[in-house]
Amino acid sequence: MNLFGVLHISESALVAERERAEVVTTNLANIDTTETPQGGPYRPMEVVFSTVPVGGAGTGAPEPMVDQAARGVRVVNVVQDEVAPVERYEPGNPHANRQGYVAYPDINPAEQMADLMDAARAYELNATAVQATKNMIQSSIDLLR
Repeated sequence: MNLFGVLHISESALVAERERAEVVTTNLANIDTTETPQGGPYRPMEVVFSTVPVGGAGTGAPEPMVDQAARGVRVVNVVQDEVAPVERYEPGNPHANRQGYVAYPDINPAEQMADLMDAARAYELNATAVQATKNMIQSSIDLLR
């Protein structure tokens, strides 16, 4: 694999982790949303990742220089979590049902924060890998002078 293929892999991970962080922050922002335009409480979302091959076409590398086992990552879907809402007894709430219960999204803030920290760390690691690869490319250019 050439260094540009490494950059492509890190770039794909940066994009995927950014989208993951956006989904988590949306979940956290809607932790108390009891009514959505679709009806009912907000449904937490999750990202689904998939691997993608790193080919010679996108990297500018000739086919023999491409590692066929190298894989990048991408978000293939953002899906709703099918967990049931949590009901709280709040008879004065305008969204309460006839029994006085209000349906809230079942979002665990500690889980979401851990997921957000994981996405931030993965993003940081890939940004560091991009910088290290850029340094290697610059060193190669300096050697050729």
